[in-house]
Amino acid sequence: MEKATFAGGCFWCMVTPFEELPGIHSIVSGYTGGHVDNPTYEQVKTGTTGHSEVVEITFDPALFSYERLLELYWPQTDPTDAGGQFQDRGTQYAPAIFYHTEEQRLAAIASRDALAATNRFKQPIVTRIEPAHAFYPAEEYHQDFHKKNPAHYKKDRKASGRDAFIDVAWKEEVTV
Repeated sequence: MEKATFAGGCFWCMVTPFEELPGIHSIVSGYTGGHVDNPTYEQVKTGTTGHSEVVEITFDPALFSYERLLELYWPQTDPTDAGGQFQDRGTQYAPAIFYHTEEQRLAAIASRDALAATNRFKQPIVTRIEPAHAFYPAEEYHQDFHKKNPAHYKKDRKASGRDAFIDVAWKEEVTV
């Protein structure tokens, strides 16, 4: 098993694209990259801890490659917005790929460069690619939020502007 860690705004919205796929063992919402040990959601959302809201995916690379995870990651984000994602503003919501191995780092760079070469976006791709840091699982009520609170999740996701952006910017959906 390997781990992949992705930031793309609200971690609630970053779970569903990856779940129920062959080779995906688990998806945990959490925090990484900051200077506070064991941060809480209340701390992270202030933007003062240096953490990003992320999903940490445990996967079997023999069944689902890291490159395929990257293909699914990009269309969940606005890779040109370093100030956050959609209605979620601040560095804690900025898009980032946290690599766990040198192979992941190289794959992430190649994937980013390939996306940039498509000229899909007029602005440059600003998604950070950096080493994985200590990972702290988010509070239990954030785990599988879309299943525990489906009405709230759907309302928040729609209001965020994420789906509207994805519909326009990512017309050719990536399929697994």
